[in-house]
Amino acid sequence: MRPVTADTENAFAAFGLPGTPGTDEFWATAGAPASAPDEDGGWTTLFLWRGSDAASIDFESWSAPVPLRRWGDTDCWYAEVPMPARLRVTYQFLAGGAAYADPFNPVGAGGDRSIAATPDAPDQPHWPDVGASDVLPLPRARIRWASERLGGRRTVRVHPAGGGGPVVLLLDGDDWLYLHPAMTAFDSAVAGGEMPPVTLVFLPAKDRAAEFAFRPALWEAIRDELLPLVAESGVPADPDRLVVAGQSLGGLSALYAALEFPELVSRVACQSGSFWWTPDAMDLPDPVSGPVGGTIAALLREHPGLSGLRIAFDVGEHERGMLRHCELTESLTEQAGATVRVSRSASGHDRAGWRHALLRDVAWALG
Repeated sequence: MRPVTADTENAFAAFGLPGTPGTDEFWATAGAPASAPDEDGGWTTLFLWRGSDAASIDFESWSAPVPLRRWGDTDCWYAEVPMPARLRVTYQFLAGGAAYADPFNPVGAGGDRSIAATPDAPDQPHWPDVGASDVLPLPRARIRWASERLGGRRTVRVHPAGGGGPVVLLLDGDDWLYLHPAMTAFDSAVAGGEMPPVTLVFLPAKDRAAEFAFRPALWEAIRDELLPLVAESGVPADPDRLVVAGQSLGGLSALYAALEFPELVSRVACQSGSFWWTPDAMDLPDPVSGPVGGTIAALLREHPGLSGLRIAFDVGEHERGMLRHCELTESLTEQAGATVRVSRSASGHDRAGWRHALLRDVAWALG
């Protein structure tokens, strides 16, 4: 991709910004990242930062950090970033040793991150734009879970979307509480008739690498400790109809649970599962470079059958290193008899790209 060259007084006119960078006129019209088509079918996206210190853009699992260039001796810093077609990505600015959300972008993810999307990225209905300074609503019901099997204490939030129904267990629940407004999105999807009423259970992780890496204690604790607490919480819920939704290592753990605890987990929504995982993968210079399908593929090849499993797989179409692992796992799961749905999101390994798949695939898993 060849970026637009900033070499005129109206340097960023191609992005809809008139005037000379750094002037009051210019800053009065500056807004969220803007994209212009390039010659290769992708986009060049303009990012702006206003300040006196050098800064860079840190993208989540898509690109190496991109340094910003200063326009003359002004307070305008910019980067023209080549992007492929169909991309939604989380990013933040790094300046002066701190991380910041984009002050020009109304679409945030937590207090120090923003979300950019190319013009051809699909819409994400039900997910409202949330600014960096906005405080997301939290479920009123919460469970103080002191697990004997896992140790430690956790606060598990519970929300009856549409009055409650089958339990949707959201792994990495704090991300869906504090970074992305899952409660609001599920409420909207239920109200729109796109899924039945459900009861969301936001399960926070204490040590993701330990808990999600083929650890039976996690699922024993969920079965014997957490779900009974949900049933006793007073929130309408049907723990006997359970959907597990997990991303990355959480997606790996969800499929592992379906293999090892089929009486508990028979419906799964999995986004970008870490199917490269083996016990020693993290010791490799590149964990994704190991055996295709990792340990989960070996388990699937030996499994007697998964006819009771309904599982939706999704992975970002720009996750090049992940695709071979996901494709093999998807194929082996279907060969084992599971009912499988496969899709690709317009993203890298990024929760901003998984959001629509989460709603759609939970609805499908409920069948």
